[in-house]
Amino acid sequence: MPDTTHLAIPHVMPQAAHRTTAPGCALPGTPLHQASAGLDACVHCGFCLQACPTYVNLEDENDSPRGRLVLMRRLLDGDIALTDEGVAKHLDRCLGCRACETACPSGVPYGELLEATRATMAPVRGIPFVARLVLAVFRHHLPLRAALLGARLFRATGVPRVLAKVLPRRLAFPMGMLAASEPVGLRGAASGGRTLERRELEPRELVPRELVPRKLDTRKLEPRETVTLLEGCVMSGLFAHVNSATTGALAHNGFRVCTTQGQRCCGALHAHAGDLESARALARENIVAFERSEAALVVVNAAGCGAMLKQYGHLLHDDPAWAARAESLSARTRDVSELLATVGPAPGHLDVARRVTHDAPCHQMHAQRIVKPPLQLLGAVPGLSVTPLEDADQCCGSAGIYNLVEPDTSDAVLTPKLARIAESHAELLATGNPGCHMQIGAGLLLSGSDVKVVHPVELLAASYGHH
Repeated sequence: MPDTTHLAIPHVMPQAAHRTTAPGCALPGTPLHQASAGLDACVHCGFCLQACPTYVNLEDENDSPRGRLVLMRRLLDGDIALTDEGVAKHLDRCLGCRACETACPSGVPYGELLEATRATMAPVRGIPFVARLVLAVFRHHLPLRAALLGARLFRATGVPRVLAKVLPRRLAFPMGMLAASEPVGLRGAASGGRTLERRELEPRELVPRELVPRKLDTRKLEPRETVTLLEGCVMSGLFAHVNSATTGALAHNGFRVCTTQGQRCCGALHAHAGDLESARALARENIVAFERSEAALVVVNAAGCGAMLKQYGHLLHDDPAWAARAESLSARTRDVSELLATVGPAPGHLDVARRVTHDAPCHQMHAQRIVKPPLQLLGAVPGLSVTPLEDADQCCGSAGIYNLVEPDTSDAVLTPKLARIAESHAELLATGNPGCHMQIGAGLLLSGSDVKVVHPVELLAASYGHH
């Protein structure tokens, strides 16, 4: 069995050296084989290297997008077995942040290839126990509701915040994540008082290059259009205050928000782990639920869930009965900042006298290519002092359940993020994804920082007088 621990990967591979995978493919009919055309797009230029958090922190090219694409090719060609632990290690370490996609000049669909590879390997090597347990809970509605109810009740005792400060780090970090999901009091910050100095931020101050939005349904929105909120499992379970703020901000901007029954987990965790069948099953249930809704658009306030809904068209593209329906839901999906930026947003009338910096979730910035809209939300909040965050385009290390299954690498990726937040001298960190919210919040709590994490829409809603 080939040793991949010190796999040598050329810095440049001429395009003429690319091979097609059709004849001699060792894995015919597998998800990786079906996605293999994406491998041919890679010219091994290396632009992805410095965009990759695992390469930057681990300094191993096997833990870079380019290196992992080489490993995928070797799996497909039969040079390496699906059971090879070296390959599994490097693929498991990938956060799936998709920062490489925005850096790639060739348009390699790395996220799709990663999910396809993990789905190809999963039946052979299985999924780690912790991941299987979490995925099983999120797959079934009643156990998930029970787990989130228990988490809320435990959080309400205040014990997680105490334990986060005294337990060993491996046990303290989950406690810190739960404590970080608590609502941050913004009521006292919203007043008719003095407006702090603030300036408009351009996306180039936060990211190294312009990001081009993916193609969506671009019809003009009519005033007071009816929309519905993807309530989300973690969002409804631990961040109900963010859902409430989202509904309030939408209503203030003239939208009628209706409720959609029958929503399920979006399936993102399952897709990222290689459990595509569960992801597809959950997608079908959500498609049916939102087809019954009277809403023209589906609004999402969790970046990972929004990216997943927008990916439903790809997820079910080879299912004749569902492909068009999935594509329709994908086209109807909007991040809350994306939608509000389209119509304004309306400026707030109450000052929110806080110093804030913004960290863009990877699946908002890199998967959905949404950069400016969250800043436009913050720019509509009077009294808010906004400062850019250095390396805001870098992952925080959350990546769904990554921090549970790869804690050491997750910590290595989080550490520089915490340092950049400290350098910003902000008192609030705004981010639009629950995983990032809890990951960064736990890191801040364990490091002794007083910085709190909020969703951008919470600040906007507070300026509207919504609490």
